[in-house]
Amino acid sequence: MSKKILILAGDFVEDYELMVPFQALKMLGHEVDVVCPDKNAGDIIKTAIHDFEGDQTYTEKPGHNFTLNASFNDVDESKYDALLIPGGRAPEYIRLNSRVIEIVQEFNTNNKPIASVCHGILLLVAADVIKGKTCSCYPACSPDVELVGGKWADIGFENAIVDSNLVTAAAWPAHPQWLAKFNEMLK
Repeated sequence: MSKKILILAGDFVEDYELMVPFQALKMLGHEVDVVCPDKNAGDIIKTAIHDFEGDQTYTEKPGHNFTLNASFNDVDESKYDALLIPGGRAPEYIRLNSRVIEIVQEFNTNNKPIASVCHGILLLVAADVIKGKTCSCYPACSPDVELVGGKWADIGFENAIVDSNLVTAAAWPAHPQWLAKFNEMLK
């Protein structure tokens, strides 16, 4: 059964964490809209590729351009079944947009599935929806989770965890598990 999924993104979103879920969910027959604050359908956002190459943190390289297929100002949360939040640099600044926070809170209030990976957790933290929940994210974001009353799960980079309506993972290597668990929540 096809579901309608909203993805919140922005410039320098992590390339794999946007492109792979977008394509995989569409391949499964879901309708997927990608929006960015202050941008419309047909506008471009830039992505970044984050890789793990043995340094103390991930490296960042230019990714691909992504053409948005929906307009941010037209988002009506009631018309969507689920929300997906990719990581990268975008969550750092789109969380400052009050409408982004309202959207996340609305999905959570209505107990709709929310998938967050890597730095996407920063939107969940800013929206104050993880108190009392166990979540995964990129380890550098774990203090943010704990400061708002969530519990960070150190589950490695290839696993995902479900707590209530949330499915979270540390980074794109968890896609097989993260997307499988999210798809199960959509049934």
